[in-house]
Amino acid sequence: MRKVVFGINTSADGFYGHTGMVVDDVLHQYFTDLLKTADQILYGRITYELMVPFWLEVAKNKSMSKVSNEFADVFTGLEKILFSHTITKVDDPNTTLASLPLVETVYHLKKQVGKDICIGSLSVATQLSQVGLIDEYHFVVHPVIVGSGPKLFANQPLKHSVSLDLIDSRKLPSGHMALHYRTRR
Repeated sequence: MRKVVFGINTSADGFYGHTGMVVDDVLHQYFTDLLKTADQILYGRITYELMVPFWLEVAKNKSMSKVSNEFADVFTGLEKILFSHTITKVDDPNTTLASLPLVETVYHLKKQVGKDICIGSLSVATQLSQVGLIDEYHFVVHPVIVGSGPKLFANQPLKHSVSLDLIDSRKLPSGHMALHYRTRR
């Protein structure tokens, strides 16, 4: 069965925005390698509207470093499934508006043949964590304290804790810590 994988950047004080976080080629390569294990990525509206126009443009123009351009190419090639109550039309040919509720969609996708299914939004990760549908978490901790920003589970606290087993940890040259966990079943 396919895995559902959530990968995200976080500050040392547990905020998940991009304020004060430094992204370099090593970090882009880390997330490029993660996306290469998947063929779909699930989004909520907010993160989708940040990621899709920006990275599609980078892929088209090759306007960043070689590593960032590769990230853009991999990202652009993924099937993106968007869960939104407000967006009714998308321009990206690799994006589909979800027709079923999130949890039902993920159960259906997990049964299909394919690579991993990535999660690209805090809102989607929160909902799937609530029902135990995330198999692996990749947290990249940035060596910065930002003091405020989005938090995982801020709008929807977990009803039950999720126990994790550490699979791998890696210190990146910039001081980032990449932590890879598997959900304990």
